[in-house]
Amino acid sequence: MPADPDPALRLLWRHVVPAEQAARRGPKQKLSVDQVVDAAIELADRDGLAALSMRGLAQHLGLGAMTLYSYVPGRNELIALMVDQAIGEAELPELPVELRGRLELVARQQYDVCRRHPWLLEVSGLRPWLGPHASERYEWQLSAVEGVGLDDIEMDQTVALLSGYATSIARALHEVQRAERESGLTELEWWEANAEALGEVMQYRSYPLAGRVGSAAGEAYQAASDPARELEFGLARIVDGLLVHLGRV
Repeated sequence: MPADPDPALRLLWRHVVPAEQAARRGPKQKLSVDQVVDAAIELADRDGLAALSMRGLAQHLGLGAMTLYSYVPGRNELIALMVDQAIGEAELPELPVELRGRLELVARQQYDVCRRHPWLLEVSGLRPWLGPHASERYEWQLSAVEGVGLDDIEMDQTVALLSGYATSIARALHEVQRAERESGLTELEWWEANAEALGEVMQYRSYPLAGRVGSAAGEAYQAASDPARELEFGLARIVDGLLVHLGRV
């Protein structure tokens, strides 16, 4: 027996489906679905996705807990709506003429949305939601590599490579900032507080390469790592490789 359609799909496409098909029965609601989703995004931006609950959102909106379920069927569906709404909040930029610039922009756009809404990095265990904003972004991403010599699967893989790398750097920066908030120390302050103790416990082993490179990196970064610099270096090397693959260099 085939499974029922996911209830989130019609909600995701609520602004696209003709009004007569999207009309719902029952009394007029106090809020719009958009307002509910915006409020959920606000809470997730502030407290993280793990802290977001249907009950907490209902209290934030001044609704009864059960009333909230008349807007969205459950938390998973709410998160799907949040993801698509967050993706669509900023207009997709015009793609540059130069291929390198197009490839870099695909990654930077992904990085920017993850930095605006770090809770996107916590979304897991959900199927790949195909809302209108996610679909529009995918179309935009693919248009960056259309006609450059890739087949359809390679186009998809290229977008995944660029987006995945940008997401990983956004996650690394988020973890650094979270550690700083939780410890009350910046990366530099932590290293300064622990440098002497580290020197004492590590003196019994020799790490000549790690010592040399680590010292140089620490001096340059004033921290254990520099995610922003990693983004620039890694993205340039990925794009270099793609251009070689395409015979553009």
